[in-house]
Amino acid sequence: MKQLAIVKRSEPFPAASTERRGNPRLPVSFKLMYSAITRGDVLIGDGTVVDLSKDGLGIRGNYPVRVGLELTMFLYLPDGHDPLFVLEANVAWTSGNIFGVEFKKLCLREGNRLQSFLRTQAGFEV
Repeated sequence: MKQLAIVKRSEPFPAASTERRGNPRLPVSFKLMYSAITRGDVLIGDGTVVDLSKDGLGIRGNYPVRVGLELTMFLYLPDGHDPLFVLEANVAWTSGNIFGVEFKKLCLREGNRLQSFLRTQAGFEV
């Protein structure tokens, strides 16, 4: 059996080497609610969206989640309309109460609304 060597770095890895997103995230701050079914129980949490793209978002939540968990979400975009409904999203990573989510299912109307919101933000390209 081959042994692996452990290499310690004195500097963190460059951001480009750890960035796996296909689209840039827009820094934002607005509320959301999320829910899931885990181990037969219903999980309901709320929190703040901290960054957003057409493919996903970053959340500071009040209820811990695990990678791979499927969420349904209501995003309270600061556009004066009803919450944006995300039918299906998966937790991609977690770090304490902060986690990243990838959108899996958005209806056409909600997807168009999200892209419109992103386009209206100063200097942000979708």
